[in-house]
Amino acid sequence: MAIKKITLCLCFLALSFVFQTELFAVSSVKLKAKSAILVNAATGKILYAKNVDKPMQPASLTKILTLYLVHEAINEGKIYPSDGVKISTDAYFTSGSSMYLEDGAEVELEELIKGVAVASANDASVAIAEYLGGDVGSFVKKMNAKAHKLGMSRSYFKNPNGLPAKGQVSTARDIAKLARAYIRDFPESLNLHAMQSFTYRNITQTNHNVLLKHYPDVDGLKTGFVRAAGFHLIVTARRDGTRLIAVVMGETNPVIRAQEAAKLLDIGFRMTKAGERASRTSYISVREVDCPYE
Repeated sequence: MAIKKITLCLCFLALSFVFQTELFAVSSVKLKAKSAILVNAATGKILYAKNVDKPMQPASLTKILTLYLVHEAINEGKIYPSDGVKISTDAYFTSGSSMYLEDGAEVELEELIKGVAVASANDASVAIAEYLGGDVGSFVKKMNAKAHKLGMSRSYFKNPNGLPAKGQVSTARDIAKLARAYIRDFPESLNLHAMQSFTYRNITQTNHNVLLKHYPDVDGLKTGFVRAAGFHLIVTARRDGTRLIAVVMGETNPVIRAQEAAKLLDIGFRMTKAGERASRTSYISVREVDCPYE
């Protein structure tokens, strides 16, 4: 009996040591990002945090909220993926990343959703907002109401695509809340976010989320960039039953945002004992990429 007690005590001490070591490893991680967070998608537990409430322009991470409202309306039977959406002049002239919509054309809603999810199309975001809200202003009101309902208490949105707008702001913590709710409520949406390219009008565009190719089990979620805030990324991966969500905001270039997001995933999977397979992040090409308002 005494031997069993000693063995149990030693096991407990060993587990305690491992746990404390993991905590030390997490707390000692240094990222270049202005803000970052890592969460367990199932529990919401925060595994890493840096300046998580720092207000920043969310850039194209905004589009996840736009897509949330679209998927919600589809699930409620208010709209359908096969719906034809007429492209307005305002949508056509929207600047930044684009799926090259034609003024006055009618495009299936499903194609617009793919354009937003994969090509980060600003023009498609406006077309969706006009279709679902009647006009962009009304849709943005829906966005802010949904953000409030999701507990995004430090966020405020001015448009459906994340283009620079005075007063448009969010935080890493709020973005993580949004991403977690989006994946929980619409898990099928990851089939779109996992697409590495998108073709419309014979124009093929590559997903800016390079971790889809370079990190095992990554299946989303969204990149973003505006010059005032820097490069952002929400990335999610599922391994051995554990799904993690990492958010990095305010990186200096797209390569670093991918590398640091991958570093957070590595930490998280080690903590959850799901990290047997090594990442392949060393194969990410180190080069500058022009991302005009991703």
